[in-house]
This record gives sequence, structure tokens and C-alpha cells, in this order.
Amino acid sequence: MSLDLRPARILVTGGGGFFGSRIVAGLKSRGCVEISAPRSSEFDLRRADDVQRLFEDYRPDVVIHAAATVGGIGANRDNPGRFFYENAIMGIQVIEACRRFEVAKTVVIGTVCAYPKLTPRPFREENLWDGYPEETNAPYGIAKRALLVQCQAYRAQYGMNAIYLLPVNLYGPRDNFDLDTSHVIPALIRKCVDAQERKAKAIVLWGDGSPTREFLYVDDAAEAVVLAAERYDKPEPVNLGSGQEISIRDLVHQIARLTGFAGAIEWDTSQPNGQPRRSLDISRAEREFGFHARTSLETGLAATIDWYLHQRQAVAI
Repeated sequence: MSLDLRPARILVTGGGGFFGSRIVAGLKSRGCVEISAPRSSEFDLRRADDVQRLFEDYRPDVVIHAAATVGGIGANRDNPGRFFYENAIMGIQVIEACRRFEVAKTVVIGTVCAYPKLTPRPFREENLWDGYPEETNAPYGIAKRALLVQCQAYRAQYGMNAIYLLPVNLYGPRDNFDLDTSHVIPALIRKCVDAQERKAKAIVLWGDGSPTREFLYVDDAAEAVVLAAERYDKPEPVNLGSGQEISIRDLVHQIARLTGFAGAIEWDTSQPNGQPRRSLDISRAEREFGFHARTSLETGLAATIDWYLHQRQAVAI
């Protein structure tokens, strides 16, 4: 049965962030008016007292847990303990609070990093437990994977309507372009734009360019979350992706073309590649709640680059 979100009190953790803010926008476009997206400065989800106070203050009917401590390969490699602890403790405490406060619908955002390193392509949800994640992001992936177990256990014991979604790498306007903590697409865009402005003859990138990735435009991902909140009520996790796989090497050339960078691309093979390949089976999302991505990679990259260039110009002014 479909859940009408419009009259619900909805809490979006991480609702001020890159992904969470688009989920909030998607809910508003549905006609939802009672949406809360408090900042971490108000409620630190790592602290049990803050989580308790959050739920006492807002008394949500629906919770979408999008808060996370995230970053690219370098950030994961430098902060394995922090990424494990903060993602695990935030999720565990939020889901437990949803149980105690009898939240009608709980939506937990997982990660493609939870999949085993050598998962056969396309990744199917039943492959999730077939091995250990790629080493550089395993602590983050395992922490997120544990939240699926919690959702399924609470559904089995308490009848809790908790669902778990597995998005691929997201990108789009308002992404994080900090080279120390960003994911691959914003990092590549910034490197190409910086090099073009400096008239540099080359950029140096990690690995050898052979890994493949699947990317999902952030607005499409937000639409998937809202659809799942409305229509999905089963224990099985659900992949969210675009169905398009691309190598990092080809992605770089596409971003270079769109940014106008015409220099050389050099590869530092002393640095890690990350997971060898990523491509999702997205049939369950379409079958269960009618989701399919609308934004092509070319269109999404162009929109992201355009936003980033406007931001740089605004700062320069």
C-alpha cells in the first residue's frame, strides 16, 4: 500500500547536506509541509542524549536517515576508525529511536561501498554478503551494512516498517569539491578547472584509470528515496543506480572535454584504484516502486560543471 507523505511529520537526518537537501526538496515538491532537517550543530547524532532530544522535539511519523560521514578514497584511507564509528553509531541510535518512538516509516540510506570487492556485475542485492568490501572503504561499508541487519532484525521482531536503500556514487550541483574529502566526479571537475585556469600542461590522477563506476544524479537519487518512502515496505535492500557503467579513464576524458581542459592526463599508479568495477542491477527499484533514472551522465556532468563554475566566479567577485 502507498503511504501518503503529505500530512506526515518527516525528519530528514543530514537534511542540510548535499544529498539530504535534495531529498527535502523532493518531499516539498510532493506537497509535504512538516519537514524537519536540523543541523548537526543542534543535534549530534553520535550522542544518545541528542538523539533522544531530537525525537522528543519533532515526534516524526517518517524518518529518512541520510546523515553520514563520507569522503573519497583518500578520506576513507586516512579515517577508517572515524568513518566506521560515526556511521555505525549514528545509524544504530537513529533506528533504535525510530523503534522506541513508533515511527511509521524508517528509510535508511546505505552505500554501494557495502558490496564485496569482487562482486560479479551487475551487483545484485543478494550478492551483498558474498565477501568483504574493497579495503580502502571497508570500514565505512561494513558500518553501513550493519544498519541493514538492524532494519531487518527490527522488522522481524517488532514489525517495524524499515527499508534500506543502496545508492551508487552520487554527483550533482552543491557537491563537495574539496580535493581532500571529495568523491571522484567533483574532484576531477576541480582538477580540470584548476589546471585550465593555471594553463597547466597536465593533471595527475590516482590509480591507472581502469576501474569502472556507475553514477546517479543527485536529484534522481532523491526522487528514488521519496518513491521508496511512499511505496516500498519489504526487508530486502534495494539498489539505486542509473544502469550506466563508465571507466574512470573515460570519465576523465568526458569531464576534460566539458570543462575545456586539453592538457595531458597522467596516472599515479602508486595510489589505489579502489574497487575494480561497480555496476548495479537496478531492476528491483523499478519493479517495486517504479524508479528509473532520468538524467544522463552527459547532462548531469554539464549541470554540475556549470554550477561549480558559477560558484567560483561568485567567490572571485
